[in-house]
Amino acid sequence: MENCAVPSRRKCCDTPNQQIMKNTPPNGIPNEHVLALLPEKCNRVVEIGPSIGALAKAYRTNNPDTEYIGIELDEEFARIAQASCNKVIQGSIETLSDADLDSAAPADCWVFSDVLEHLYDPWKTLRRIRDRCRPTDCVVACIPNIQHWTVQVKILTGQFWYEDAGLLDRTHIRFFTRQTLSQMFVDCGFEITEGGARHAQIQGQEKAVAAIRQFAMALGIDSALAEEDSMAYQYVVKAMPR
Repeated sequence: MENCAVPSRRKCCDTPNQQIMKNTPPNGIPNEHVLALLPEKCNRVVEIGPSIGALAKAYRTNNPDTEYIGIELDEEFARIAQASCNKVIQGSIETLSDADLDSAAPADCWVFSDVLEHLYDPWKTLRRIRDRCRPTDCVVACIPNIQHWTVQVKILTGQFWYEDAGLLDRTHIRFFTRQTLSQMFVDCGFEITEGGARHAQIQGQEKAVAAIRQFAMALGIDSALAEEDSMAYQYVVKAMPR
């Protein structure tokens, strides 16, 4: 770009907290919204990306007879998760062999709690799961919303920096909105049957959302829907095979 002056406090090549890409550090707290969508008394649950096993531990507290299998990329996390899971397969779901995936199937529930956005091809992964689903099996997933008002403000001000955690986590590869995540499940052979939005109380929301509503009205877009979608921090969904 010739003659391009960028008045910024950072050089174009700089990013905050530069570091080698590594998984987001675990906090050991289960996602209560995901936990609430898991069917009770499953014979088998398979969680892709169980981290250190917080969700597995919470689920098996009330369902001790459930066989809980984890598929975890990080070797250290996988080792720790073994204390909460019956079995942990260490490796990437995207490169996992058909034989290893078959060994985890069938499962009453497949769980992706903040995982699909970290995959290069989440569509392929969901289709592989779909091929192994019985009619009564389900997928439960939590996915961040790139349409959240904080991201819209960052784009508006040119401050789209990758961060250590949150919606712009530097390890996120794919980004979704309510519409595009819904379409992904449809394209992969599923139908979303339950779920909703998770919200986060962040200072500045009222003014930002009001501006988004006015912007939508100016463009002839459904302003109520634009407002609603801008306030969802994540979506938690349960999907069944179609």
